[in-house]
Amino acid sequence: MAFFYKVTMMVFGAWLTLAVILMILGMLIFTRIAPDVLLIGGVTILLLFQVITPKDALAGMANQGMITVGVLYVVVAGVIETGGLAWIVDRLLGRPHSVVNAQMRLMPPVIALSSFLNNTPVVAMMIPAVKEWAKQFRLPVSQLLIPLSYASIFGGVCTLIGTSTNLVVYGLLIDNHQRTLGMFDITWVGLPAGLIAFGYILLFGRKLLPNREPVIGDADDARQYTVEMIVESNCPLAGKTIEEARLRNLPGMYLMEIDRNGDIIPAVSPQERLHVGDRLIFCGIVESVVDLQKIKGLKPATDQVFKLDAPRANRCLIEAVVSDSCAIIGKSIRDGRFRTRYNAVAIAVARNGKRINMKIGDIVLQPGDNLLLETHPSFFDQQRNSRDFYLIGKVEGSTPIRHERALVAMIILIGMVACAALGVLSMLKAAMLAAGLMLMTGCCSVNAARRSVDWQVLLVIAASFGLGNALEITGLAKAIAGNLIALGGGNPWISLAIVYFVTTAFTELITNNAAAVLVFPIAFQTALGLGVSVMPFAVTIMLAASASFATPIGYQTNLMVYGPGGYRFSDYIKIGLPLNILYGIATVILAPLVWGF
Repeated sequence: MAFFYKVTMMVFGAWLTLAVILMILGMLIFTRIAPDVLLIGGVTILLLFQVITPKDALAGMANQGMITVGVLYVVVAGVIETGGLAWIVDRLLGRPHSVVNAQMRLMPPVIALSSFLNNTPVVAMMIPAVKEWAKQFRLPVSQLLIPLSYASIFGGVCTLIGTSTNLVVYGLLIDNHQRTLGMFDITWVGLPAGLIAFGYILLFGRKLLPNREPVIGDADDARQYTVEMIVESNCPLAGKTIEEARLRNLPGMYLMEIDRNGDIIPAVSPQERLHVGDRLIFCGIVESVVDLQKIKGLKPATDQVFKLDAPRANRCLIEAVVSDSCAIIGKSIRDGRFRTRYNAVAIAVARNGKRINMKIGDIVLQPGDNLLLETHPSFFDQQRNSRDFYLIGKVEGSTPIRHERALVAMIILIGMVACAALGVLSMLKAAMLAAGLMLMTGCCSVNAARRSVDWQVLLVIAASFGLGNALEITGLAKAIAGNLIALGGGNPWISLAIVYFVTTAFTELITNNAAAVLVFPIAFQTALGLGVSVMPFAVTIMLAASASFATPIGYQTNLMVYGPGGYRFSDYIKIGLPLNILYGIATVILAPLVWGF
């Protein structure tokens, strides 16, 4: 009786798991409900019906991969806070002249890095760099982040250590007394397949990827700030032309004129060279003012910013509207002793979208003026109930860059990569050490570290493990895989193709490691029954278990770019499903040619 009850519950659990997964996939495709809400909701249903235990449901929270992703957000925050991100963009990505050219510049270095490093940290480091790059050159980031994720997947199957899945299958081969693999043995299959997929993205990516323009455009904004920046003696832009310094086509902002020792240069030519001491007058929206603040050697022209109490690294930008009861209405910013009164410095002023043709300190304040203030974050709380301002709020990402720490941050980053690549430390240990050093050396503040963590991504990854456990526990995964592979009959090529597509289908639904572990024993028995070598099957599983292109939930890097790219579930299906088929055909043809049946 107990046995009958156990079998009944397993059958019920399998059907319920299948229904929950189909429901989640359907809602991801046809609704805009956040993926973390859907996946956690699915895990909750399975937990309530006792299909999985609390331990199974929460297993993802203790998974090294998920924790490594979270810790890497802090490492990346340290690189961003010190300006190292700009260095990466300049040195690695260069200046693209089209979306296709940008993809050509982006994908090869990512493939190379992912061949020797876990692709999760590679993507984590590159996401903010690519977003900044796309913004700078006015490229739709939605046509770059999916290629970034895919390139990391291509690289991961080019060497034995490129991804943990390769090592899992390698371990299964050893356990079954098969031949061992060298570092570059799978390169003969992984690299050609990756190059074919790379060509597919270059040819069809622009048509199949969504073209969602960056948020900042050229449209008029009621808050067109006028801001003056001075070229300091240590500015790397000094001596460069306006075009070389990339100050000509700033998104959402333009350079109106240059004040050079009292001589005004209007309608600035792109070939005009910058001099130390130049006062650059810009007009633009607040996001672009924040970008100006991050350029090394450019500082607000007012000397008042150096007289504030708080260290500059601890300040932020706050937007505030002058009220009609402000105490210094009718006075200039200087005469009203603005800095002394509020412990804040006005670095830019907007008035009805028009330029105010005078220095910041000489501007006479009027009700309704928008002020961009550099101050301590406590200003917001101190002035919350003030009659002087209608507060708008803090400008996100406006903390000044700590350029003096950039070298330290880059050394920490390179050290982390080296330790992980050489096997001195695991990826998790290397990332935790690097994150700790970023905090200890002042490259990243504690508040910035907390803000940097994308909890939605982490929750989706963790919940995915719970669903994967349900597939394994109920026996649903093994049953589906066994029935599908049996369709291959006695033909090794057909059987190999089925192994590939079953494995990649499982990877889209559960973790890549779980997909490889589930399919390997069935593929191994299939090879033995056919009297052929197991090696083409093993290598095919390695590639197929990483070949998650058609959904955002099948692979961590796809999840990581899902939010930042503004993607929808259908975006992955549109470009990823044909890629899955093409990549599969290439793998199934190449694996037997290299290894032989």
